[in-house]
Amino acid sequence: MVYQQTIDVHSRGRGTLEITAEVARIVRLSGVEIGLANVFVLHTSCSVILTENADPSVRRDLETLAARWAPDGDPAYRHDMEGDDDMAAHGRNIVAGAGLSVPVANRDLRLGTWQGIYLWEHRTSPHRRQIIVTVVG
Repeated sequence: MVYQQTIDVHSRGRGTLEITAEVARIVRLSGVEIGLANVFVLHTSCSVILTENADPSVRRDLETLAARWAPDGDPAYRHDMEGDDDMAAHGRNIVAGAGLSVPVANRDLRLGTWQGIYLWEHRTSPHRRQIIVTVVG
């Protein structure tokens, strides 16, 4: 059995937006009792991540780390067609990833106690993002 649905997300600009509840809703709708949920973002300047959902300072610290890995406006970048954050956003996507898979059991995501699924926007301005959730079981 395979079920697929797209989520439209409007980011507020750089930062994280939790999508766990929406992914869990899709898993329940799928009817899949046991399997995998794949969550994949259709963009190259944001990511889908699994991270701490209890303490927001973790996600703020991720921003600090990302600024070290891929700083905005580095003069060595050649790709800056959309601004100083353009190439940095692509680099952050490569490091953080565009998708993840989560086990499904009893029509529910099998996440750890402190785990949440997030869209991590790497651009500084708001964007409309599409995320495909595919549930296989």
